[in-house]
Amino acid sequence: MILLSAIIATFEADDRAAYGETILPGQLNALQALKSCRTSASPLMRAQCGDCGHTQLVPHSCGHRACPHCQHHESQQWLERQLAKQVPATYFLLTLTVPAALRALVWANQQALYDHLIRASWETVRTFVRNDTQLQGEAGAIAVLHTHSRRLDFHPHVHLVVPAAAIDPDKKRWRTKGGYLFNHKALAKVFRAKLLAAIAAEGLALPAGVPGTWVVDCKNVGRGEKALVYLGRYLYRGVIREKDILACENGQVTFRYRHAKRKRFEYRTLPGAHFLALVLRHVLPKGFRRARNFGFLHPNSKRAIAVLQWLFGLDPKRLIAHLKPRPRLACPCCGAAMVIVQTGLPPQPPRVPVIPNLAASETPVMSPPRRAPSPGCRLPRAEVRARPEFGYQRPFRPSLQLNSPQWRATNAARRGLRRHPSPALPRPRKSYFLSLQAATMPGSSNKRFRSSLAALGRSNLIR
Repeated sequence: MILLSAIIATFEADDRAAYGETILPGQLNALQALKSCRTSASPLMRAQCGDCGHTQLVPHSCGHRACPHCQHHESQQWLERQLAKQVPATYFLLTLTVPAALRALVWANQQALYDHLIRASWETVRTFVRNDTQLQGEAGAIAVLHTHSRRLDFHPHVHLVVPAAAIDPDKKRWRTKGGYLFNHKALAKVFRAKLLAAIAAEGLALPAGVPGTWVVDCKNVGRGEKALVYLGRYLYRGVIREKDILACENGQVTFRYRHAKRKRFEYRTLPGAHFLALVLRHVLPKGFRRARNFGFLHPNSKRAIAVLQWLFGLDPKRLIAHLKPRPRLACPCCGAAMVIVQTGLPPQPPRVPVIPNLAASETPVMSPPRRAPSPGCRLPRAEVRARPEFGYQRPFRPSLQLNSPQWRATNAARRGLRRHPSPALPRPRKSYFLSLQAATMPGSSNKRFRSSLAALGRSNLIR
């Protein structure tokens, strides 16, 4: 499997040279995030085993929604939330596509027209549900914006998972429909009118050659589980899986995709810089929500959905039970689950092996031997680090709670106020005895210090 970070490291310079003027700031941030995701350049976090105490440094993930490595857990959580809102009705998957003549305009005004594209799709479905003779109520829908085709070309379209049902708030009725929802040609006409009106409201000029007939697809998807899984697959994981990248050689990148009509894999080979440009083209603007819930499937309608599930005996937990739980980090020593105890550690520099050069000089200059420390002598920390014979290694100590028994014992040990001190401890300074004498003068109210002095007098520290 070829990593996307390796392709970025190879063709980043070529991509900036060829497409530097058209790369947006959000795309540059995505490029840097994908390049350093779970590599030696990313920050580290420390994991600790609860059974054997083994610690391990694990690289951070970038967390970008265009990264194929990250956001698996967020995608799983989104799928669980949607399955928990399932209602007793037949679901339909609607796909509303922008024609090729308007794609350049949409690309030049992403922040505004992406939002109008989602809202025009929802308003189209909402109008049809209200005017339908069998439904006549408020609709519900789950909308997801996709900007890519399977060939990674720019192809903005909106998927709507719509239950063939409606809630009548006035008569408090739940109405459903059979195996046919709406006519796709009628949906296309209304969608075209609403989107063109939104573009005109933004003050944008329409390009020449806008077709009069647009494409809208509407098909039955049963209970809707497979359609939600399909939408969640590309919701947080980028536009291509790394296992679909087959080759990267001679400045060319080859990947595979599944043809929608032929139902088989096909292959596409592109220059490396052009491949990166296609991947970065589908990075959405910062803060834009590509997945939204409308109508009675909005999060504010949880009580209404709960009442419907109770009345029709629908158990949403049965649908979530088959989902796999989030995998845990296993300890390499005992196999138990490890817990993250520290995050945001700086990356470690790569270790360069030191190879001695014996041919540099025939008579090496010998440095004078260092004087061995006397027993009980305390060296500065910098001296201890500089002398490898001491084998200095900073241990990992968790932070102690203020004024806890462990904290007081640690501070007492650092000050030298031990009840049974070692004979190797150095003698206290003269200023230390002067402070003791001042604290024990008549009239002194420092009882804790005087009790510590009494303990020192009983010990062998003061001689």
